[in-house]
Amino acid sequence: MEKVPMTAGGHTALETELKRRTSEDRPQIIQAIAEARSHGDLSENAEYHAAKEQQSLNEGRIHELEDKLARAEIIDVSKLSGDTVKFGATVKLVDEDTDEEKTYQIVGDVEADVSAGRISLSSPISRALIGKSVGDSVEVAAPGGARSYEILKIGFK
Repeated sequence: MEKVPMTAGGHTALETELKRRTSEDRPQIIQAIAEARSHGDLSENAEYHAAKEQQSLNEGRIHELEDKLARAEIIDVSKLSGDTVKFGATVKLVDEDTDEEKTYQIVGDVEADVSAGRISLSSPISRALIGKSVGDSVEVAAPGGARSYEILKIGFK
């Protein structure tokens, strides 16, 4: 079984989602199925079929969350240090073409959220950054073409 690296915050978020899905969403869906069942003929009951599909999607996500939590390898980022980029690092970059500065934290696949500044360990930019130091330039093959970035700062928080 392959371990899934994640930060403590990512692990907590998954546990919270799992708890919500099992203790709140599951009973609501069961109630919706029971209510739709009481309306009679199930073969032409759109409410029943929609509730059953919602139940299937919810149960699938519950199983996915349980699997990821069972295989989680929690890495405490606050205890990491160093001057090279690795999992958990918060990296400040500057785009060498546009001089636009960006800050990303390298996290596990399950907690990646680009809009929140968290990028997946398996993303092209993370793979290019791993092992590099402040002042290094990296070239990233992005869907819109190759981009060059310079590492301005590396931190762990």
